[in-house]
Amino acid sequence: MRVRAAVLEQFDRPLVVQELDLAAPRAGEVLVRLVACGVCHTDMYTASGADPSGYAPTVLGHEGAGVVEAIGEGVESLSVGDHVVTLFSPQCRRCAHCLDPRTNLCLAIREQQNKGYLPDGTTRLSRDGEPIRHFMGTSTFCECTVMPEIALDKIGREAPLDRACLFACGLSTGLGAAMFTASIAPGSTCAVFGAGMVGLGAVAGCRLREAERIICVDPSAPRLGLARDQGATDCWPADGNAVERILEATGGFGADYTFEATGLVSVMGEAVQAARTGWGLCTIVGVAGKGETLQIVPRLLITGRRVCGSSFGGLKGRDRVPELIELYMHGSLDVDPFISHRMPLQDVNRAFELMAAQDGIRSVLMLGGE
Repeated sequence: MRVRAAVLEQFDRPLVVQELDLAAPRAGEVLVRLVACGVCHTDMYTASGADPSGYAPTVLGHEGAGVVEAIGEGVESLSVGDHVVTLFSPQCRRCAHCLDPRTNLCLAIREQQNKGYLPDGTTRLSRDGEPIRHFMGTSTFCECTVMPEIALDKIGREAPLDRACLFACGLSTGLGAAMFTASIAPGSTCAVFGAGMVGLGAVAGCRLREAERIICVDPSAPRLGLARDQGATDCWPADGNAVERILEATGGFGADYTFEATGLVSVMGEAVQAARTGWGLCTIVGVAGKGETLQIVPRLLITGRRVCGSSFGGLKGRDRVPELIELYMHGSLDVDPFISHRMPLQDVNRAFELMAAQDGIRSVLMLGGE
């Protein structure tokens, strides 16, 4: 079938919206007609050429939601007509990592996925007979996509797909970092550095885990306003004094839990310093640039601080994402303010411009009717 898609032809160049060929799903694969797709910082990061694992040409996009159009041989968990959220972090439920509660990093298709291929080492996207690779195994800047069954999460049909798509990456990453990776204890003091999509999700996750004090640090006043709406008790501008203020506010000890959601190595360092002496946990969620390293004074660790990373919030997608969407559907989580702009596929480069200008939180590409 012919589909319109936004193709990254060359790094640091605008995406090109064009028609491609999309082959039918093979065994274990599913054809999804996409309805909505969030434009995530990771897409822009890869398009810029800063991602050392990036490749081109490819169809970008990974924060998608849509409807199952066709299934390949052996697919059992999904049927035509099901509503789904795409998962760049799959869950096969069989590998050593899926069976272990300590990680969500499924091993089943990782090698081929990292190269831009489906599990059998080939692609379903092509142009004039030449393969076009699948970004993060998803490629959701497209009218339709073919993905492995284990990388799709079935959700209730009542969930609006333009909101549900946010749970495919950014929102779940922030929520999960607080709720599952850090597993915040009730009554804790938390500090979140960054109030973009991931940081706001972390703020909401802290609230849902009943943190007593939630400090959010960001240079943008409008974003800090959104953080307050999500449950932040203290909203401070990023003026270079955040660590000192956090220490002062906690009797010189630091926050029980800190979260870094900017991707800036300097801010990662602040998040480590702001973690509590004795037991503070700093969770790094942001993705740093190519070649950047984080330097930590060993004494910060010797005196009890811990540092961990979190991919997709540490959550196993097919199990947890439906639970998070239910929080939204039942009114425990307000997702609507996160959507700043809705636009058609041909405006995808405009979405990148808005992101670079920090205009709003999320632009959502509207790809078709439900």
